[in-house]
Amino acid sequence: MRLPRILLTRRLSTLSAVTLLAVAAILSTGGARAGEVKIAVAANFTQAAKDIALLFERETGHKVVLSFGSTGQIYTQIAKGAPFEVFLAADRARPQKAGTEGLGIEQTRFTYATGKIVLYSRNADLIEGPSTLKKDGFSKIAIANPVTAPYGAAAVQAMEKLGVYAALKDKIVQGNNIAQTHQFVQSGNAELGFVAFSQIATHDEGSRWPVPQTLYTPIAQDAILLTVGKDNPAARAFLRFLGGPAANKVKEAFGYGVGEPPKTRPDA
Repeated sequence: MRLPRILLTRRLSTLSAVTLLAVAAILSTGGARAGEVKIAVAANFTQAAKDIALLFERETGHKVVLSFGSTGQIYTQIAKGAPFEVFLAADRARPQKAGTEGLGIEQTRFTYATGKIVLYSRNADLIEGPSTLKKDGFSKIAIANPVTAPYGAAAVQAMEKLGVYAALKDKIVQGNNIAQTHQFVQSGNAELGFVAFSQIATHDEGSRWPVPQTLYTPIAQDAILLTVGKDNPAARAFLRFLGGPAANKVKEAFGYGVGEPPKTRPDA
């Protein structure tokens, strides 16, 4: 039976309205989930951050854009207006400074991980413990820049406490960050070096000596929501995720301590 034109028009109008409402609901839901967050990450945390970001994207639908470098270099970029929204440092000092100087939201700062250094060589017979540093079996030892990279500062502290820094000073080659330092050792440009334990935690190649934490200041790594990202729900969601159980499992797999839970919720 053919419907009168006026009834057909009304029915089509009703269907169009329902369709438009459904599309609008889908779009609004997708828009709420499909955010993006730009995160600056200390080089030592590179692979762990990639794995955590992947888990976060799968769970939330948000997109994560990661940038890596030494903590000091990243802080300089932030101070000059780089559009990062979250800062994962390799120390406590720079995130605290960001909060003090108005570059970050101090209430969101917390220790997301604690790191360790290790003396490492690709040569399986080179490292026998701290005594290796007193022998003549190598010509170059790599460390990260101690001015900009907390892992480099820790390496210098350890060598000073062992009483070998003065003797090794002329053999030291510096990476801009701990990622480049690890690359120096892997490429053979330095026979051994102080690297982040996280960089070699997933394999047992070469030789290594985990440096006792009594020889250097504990490497507490803080995260903070930057002022640029204060109104970005994806940025706040990432910080919550970073302090949660899924992210903590990744940290532990890479040899990190899981740090502390946030003092206040990142969305506070």
